[in-house]
Amino acid sequence: MGQPCFIALGANLGDPVATVQAAILALRELPQTEFAAASSLYRTAPVGLRHQPDFINAVVELIAVAPAPTLLQALFEIEARFGRRRSVKNAPRTLDLDLLLYGDELSDDPDLTLPHPRLHERAFVLAPLAEIAPQLVIPGRGAVAELLLRCADQQIEKILPQAA
Repeated sequence: MGQPCFIALGANLGDPVATVQAAILALRELPQTEFAAASSLYRTAPVGLRHQPDFINAVVELIAVAPAPTLLQALFEIEARFGRRRSVKNAPRTLDLDLLLYGDELSDDPDLTLPHPRLHERAFVLAPLAEIAPQLVIPGRGAVAELLLRCADQQIEKILPQAA
């Protein structure tokens, strides 16, 4: 039996709407996973390095049989296919895929921290997550809906309805 996994998508270079939509399709095709849901697309201001384009964000839920490190490696491979280059933290990017949650698994491994260390502080993750999993509780952090209320000062705009 698989584990429910949540993956955040973000892009702000090239055509980020098309990139996020194509990445959702790529996630649908991942081996050892079953597609469960995709959120709407959201536009958000960048965090950190401010002088860059806005981001397009979404969250996808998969049911994964593959272990978390294997799934993470598959996400890195999808990022690479979309031209992702890792440079400075919070730099502009063609595609960013973050493994937010893998069931209730907790990990402090430097290569894979679960839940994602900052997901509870960021509306660009919490709003799409709340859309597809409104009752979700982040282990050690609390309910997604409550966490999103704490981020009310962060601007986020739904731009495209939920993907099919």
